[in-house]
Amino acid sequence: MRVAIVGDPVEHSLSPVMQNAAFASAGLKWEMIRVRVPAGGGADVINRVRAGEFAGLAVTMPLKEEAARSVDDLDAASTRQRSVNTVVGIGSGHARGLSTDGAGFVNSLYAQDIALTGARVHLLGAGGAARSIVAALGAIDGCEVTISNRTHSAAEAAAELSGSAQAVVADNLPDAVAAADIIVNTTSVGMGSDVDAGLVPLPVELIASDHVVADIVYHPLTTALLSSAAIRGAQTVDGLGMLVHQAVLQCEAWTGFTPDPVVMRSAAEAELGQRSG
Repeated sequence: MRVAIVGDPVEHSLSPVMQNAAFASAGLKWEMIRVRVPAGGGADVINRVRAGEFAGLAVTMPLKEEAARSVDDLDAASTRQRSVNTVVGIGSGHARGLSTDGAGFVNSLYAQDIALTGARVHLLGAGGAARSIVAALGAIDGCEVTISNRTHSAAEAAAELSGSAQAVVADNLPDAVAAADIIVNTTSVGMGSDVDAGLVPLPVELIASDHVVADIVYHPLTTALLSSAAIRGAQTVDGLGMLVHQAVLQCEAWTGFTPDPVVMRSAAEAELGQRSG
């Protein structure tokens, strides 16, 4: 059986590395390949699932919203977000869309014994990742979510995905962070050229030792934000955890098999190490 990671670009995606390691560990005769599909090609690649060419897809940018419009039905999370990161072929020419990003983030915290029931979470950023996380956190009893973003309207739009969330404008950032138990960077600050510059998405003096600080950036694994948070005594969660745990849910949706996240993370870390070397 074959699945594919689709989007543009996909050549550096870690998904095949993780999924193929998981398949091999379970003795499954499955394979994930990379297929570059630019914007506008979402409907066609979904049809390839319906035709049986692929048993499923991992969907990345710029196809997430396009794929949501092209599948036959959606799970609850992707219905709220109007985007999917996973497509499952379900016989008889049927393609179902799922969103595993938010649940993957939540599971990455649970894997480090971080409680979310009754937790106060502040998100930095209001893009697609933030929307997925807000939707997942909104389903947890007593979890209160606030959001800050340079564009207030985007924060409000993300907040609508959770009954408990409220948008917080940038002027309120110090108060929002002080009130939070968990701080989550969902922006791209910290990756690429930001690494050497040591850029962080908020003033590090706002971080306290009793905070949990999570960053969805996974290359580098230890961003400037996480390094600064650790120095200040905070517990940290790197971005590879979210990537791994959403991939676990994807594999489960396609195959019915729940892979060991340790196997997937080890494969991803080895690949990142080779790229950095």
